[in-house]
Amino acid sequence: MVTSLADDIDILVKAKRSITGDYVPQDDEPYMSEAQADYFRRLLQAWKKAILDAAAGTLQQLQDGPIREPDLNDRASSETDWGIELRTRDRQRKLIAKIDSALRRIEEGEYGYCEVTGEPIGLGRLIARPIATMTVEAQEAHERREKISRDD
Repeated sequence: MVTSLADDIDILVKAKRSITGDYVPQDDEPYMSEAQADYFRRLLQAWKKAILDAAAGTLQQLQDGPIREPDLNDRASSETDWGIELRTRDRQRKLIAKIDSALRRIEEGEYGYCEVTGEPIGLGRLIARPIATMTVEAQEAHERREKISRDD
């Protein structure tokens, strides 16, 4: 019932495995070539599908009936598990919005470029985090500014 952290981490790995073909973007190709854009499009679509499939399973379990544990401790444990599951699905709902945004950027030819500097994000970062919108340097600067404003 409860999605483990390992399952959440593995969902992107499973999406990578599900896209067919031996192609993996390489640094010696033109950046964001049609082949690279197609690879990331298929990866993002597979990732989104995996998330939606998991959400459908959660919805089905919720529809199967309420928690009817006779023991109060068991019921409390089940309710805690469901709370964790629902928070996970909420995070994944937000992730789907980011995936949709990345798919839109692919269609508009903006994918793979930093929204702050306009520089290429880099294949390694995009393979690790296909929804990235900033280079590592821009992201670090953003996080430093965010931390400073939180400390004030």
